[in-house]
Amino acid sequence: MTYKLDKITVDPKICLGQPTVRGTRITVSVILKMLATGKTVQEIIEAYPELDQEAVQQAMKYAAWVVSDQIHSVPVVSEVA
Repeated sequence: MTYKLDKITVDPKICLGQPTVRGTRITVSVILKMLATGKTVQEIIEAYPELDQEAVQQAMKYAAWVVSDQIHSVPVVSEVA
């Protein structure tokens, strides 16, 4: 599967090299944290008018790509009876 991620960039001079939305200082992690707390895409765009729906979608795609690329297994914690 190929993702178009032209709105996401990594530049060591911007936000300490964290992935950001191109042309902004809005990090992918800020977008993900907002989504994780229940914000909708529309609410994120209202909070950051420089974003559009595609930028938020690409942030989610980027995060999914990073996680699938770096996490190969998750340790299973056995239940104690």
